[in-house]
Amino acid sequence: MRKETLCIEGGYTPKNGEPRIIPIIQSTTFKYDTSADMGKLFDLEAEGYFYTRLQNPTNDMVAAKIAALEGGTAAMLTSSGQGATFYAVFNIAGNGDHVVASSTIYGGSYNLFNVTMRRMGVDFTFVDPDCSDEELEAAFRPNTKAVFGETIANPALIVFDIERFAAAAHAHGVPLIVDNTFATPINCRPFEWGADIVTHSTTKYMDGHDATVGGAIVDSGNFDWMAHADKFPGLCTPDESYHGITYAEKFGREKAYITKATAQLMRDLGSIPSPMNCYMLNLGLESLAVRVQRHCENAQKVAEFLQASEDVEYVTYPGLKGDAGYERAKKYMPNGTCGVISFGVKGGRQAAEEFMKHLKLAIIATHVADAHTCVLHPASSTHRQMTDEELIAGGVRPDMVRLSVGIENAEDIIEDLRQALESSRA
Repeated sequence: MRKETLCIEGGYTPKNGEPRIIPIIQSTTFKYDTSADMGKLFDLEAEGYFYTRLQNPTNDMVAAKIAALEGGTAAMLTSSGQGATFYAVFNIAGNGDHVVASSTIYGGSYNLFNVTMRRMGVDFTFVDPDCSDEELEAAFRPNTKAVFGETIANPALIVFDIERFAAAAHAHGVPLIVDNTFATPINCRPFEWGADIVTHSTTKYMDGHDATVGGAIVDSGNFDWMAHADKFPGLCTPDESYHGITYAEKFGREKAYITKATAQLMRDLGSIPSPMNCYMLNLGLESLAVRVQRHCENAQKVAEFLQASEDVEYVTYPGLKGDAGYERAKKYMPNGTCGVISFGVKGGRQAAEEFMKHLKLAIIATHVADAHTCVLHPASSTHRQMTDEELIAGGVRPDMVRLSVGIENAEDIIEDLRQALESSRA
């Protein structure tokens, strides 16, 4: 099926007399006839459900839809996008390990890596996504376990060169993890360009209605863990907490990574989304292809308006000709990028904050990538913990306004921006 059809039909095929849409299995536990039957689940000898903290049928159906959209072999859902980012890395990197990451990633991810996971003993080297080949090569160490980047950086909107970073990662025997939240699988499928694992904050375009927080991890099934067994003992040596199972041997490339993340991390750390939230996420997924197209069409019109405005210092949007990411976006996302624009109001940080006060349709909110148009000043919110030097290194200027263009009428959005710019000028 094509992506538009998978948004509707993927993940669940009802049988005769069954619910037409994915049902909500709102149960913590599941009944079995014998202890032996349940024991097979605890030994990973049979598929099924025994406790929703690990897995739930509703969640798995929605995860299967996202896996199909990305072209992956297995997926799991988490209770937030931040949870997905953490699990995706921690599943293969622990105390004493090292990860290479793009410096332009979302501020929350940067803080997770640079502060919290460093406290857990995982070291990170942040590289400019446009660094030289020599600088990229120098970032790797013998204990490097993964490379991490974002398809479209939030909020810098730098387009990640997936193919280049995948080649570098594979040359060092490690997988490339790509956060595909902004592009969504409608506009880009990183697996087709060499990525091995994809993450999402499903809170954004996938839900699309500012209603449910969630995350997803999808495995391509392409990375050969056993070929690099010395680097990934968690996947390639026996797990004594599951009676000596070796995930890469028992579940193969297609399911080893997600099975370990479920059986170990979700078992021990929780953070599974509720079945009700997954049901609501699925409702968003059904309209994803339609909404993403509208977001991109609106954002293109808005970006062109801002570019022509005498009150705007600069505009960053990969869909604009002349933008630093334009050519790369044409390669990876020929049908559109996303609905998010970054720009600066003439007059610097204070001018940006004054402009935002005068908006009437667009709301100031920490959220992004849903049906409503909203704005944010990253330097004073999502990236507040970063110094000006770190902000600039991450592609986030202190005066930057992040505009998430919704699916309202584009002319109404433009009129709101125009009157706010004029009012702030006065």
